[in-house]
Amino acid sequence: MVFKRLLGSMGVGGPAVDTVLDPVTAVPGGTLTGEVRLTGGRADFDIEHITLELVARVEAEHDDGEHEGTAVFERFNVGGGFRLAEGEQRAVPFAITLPWETPITQLHGQPLGIVLGVRTELGVAGAKDKGDLDPLTVEPLPVQEAILEAFGQLGFGFKSADLEYGRIGGTGQQLPFYQELELTPAPQYAHQVNEIEVTFLANPGGMEIVLEADKRAGLFSGGHDALARHVVSHDGAAHRDWNAVVGSWISQLIDAHTARTAHHPYGHGDTHAGHAHKDEHGHHDHDSHHGGHRSGPGMGTVVAAGAAGLAVGVVGGMVAAEAVDEIGDFFEGDDEGGDEEA
Repeated sequence: MVFKRLLGSMGVGGPAVDTVLDPVTAVPGGTLTGEVRLTGGRADFDIEHITLELVARVEAEHDDGEHEGTAVFERFNVGGGFRLAEGEQRAVPFAITLPWETPITQLHGQPLGIVLGVRTELGVAGAKDKGDLDPLTVEPLPVQEAILEAFGQLGFGFKSADLEYGRIGGTGQQLPFYQELELTPAPQYAHQVNEIEVTFLANPGGMEIVLEADKRAGLFSGGHDALARHVVSHDGAAHRDWNAVVGSWISQLIDAHTARTAHHPYGHGDTHAGHAHKDEHGHHDHDSHHGGHRSGPGMGTVVAAGAAGLAVGVVGGMVAAEAVDEIGDFFEGDDEGGDEEA
């Protein structure tokens, strides 16, 4: 999708910018390529810089509730230092490396409801203008996909995904926000937890996986969470028994919350099966491992079915229609100076 816009700071007769992303699947830590296409205005202009910003729609918790805003999580200078002649057409190619923690926006072609974009800022004659905004689609890394597929095989369903502003203590998190993938529990755990939340924190050497089990609040217990953190390598993702690995993680997480409930029947205490904690914004920190079996459709099938509005097992419906509306509003309604920083 391409958006053209005349630079507002220059008014009628100014240069126009049009950024085109190559149709190559982007992944966290991978290369994003494309070109910025400039069309000269009714006079010569000095192009001081061309900057690409990676932006995301992020949720932030405040004292008066939860708010959404736009967060810029990376900037790249991809050109500038030249004069654009009147009416001149010029293309500036670029190749930028996405941060390893870039959120994933879809799984097997099905949107997860995460909104990311590439915004182009043009510096012209001492003025700046964010003249173009393009949606960014990011697929999971092989190890992320394998882990999500294992959850699906073990009977978990996709519920929703969002980006939370804040940091997960005890991890190597780099970005000012993190992604939570909310899964409905497999039937055998449905009486113990409402959902399992999965966060991936990738880096060049591997991946931290943070798991959170939302405990059902009982008559004498609070709704505290059980948290765990695990570390895996990118290498050999295709050759591991992920059903067994993820099954082990789930067992440890559930056992930790069960032990916590037994020792603290009134919801007090602090048990972390892998060790992580929530920070002042209500965000977390985690660590750990045990076996599993194949029992259901893969997560890709679950997400696809949810997007189609179907019910598969305990799957909560995917928010496909709402996600499309939200993404459309974000890209069509964005204007310079109108963004709320999360």
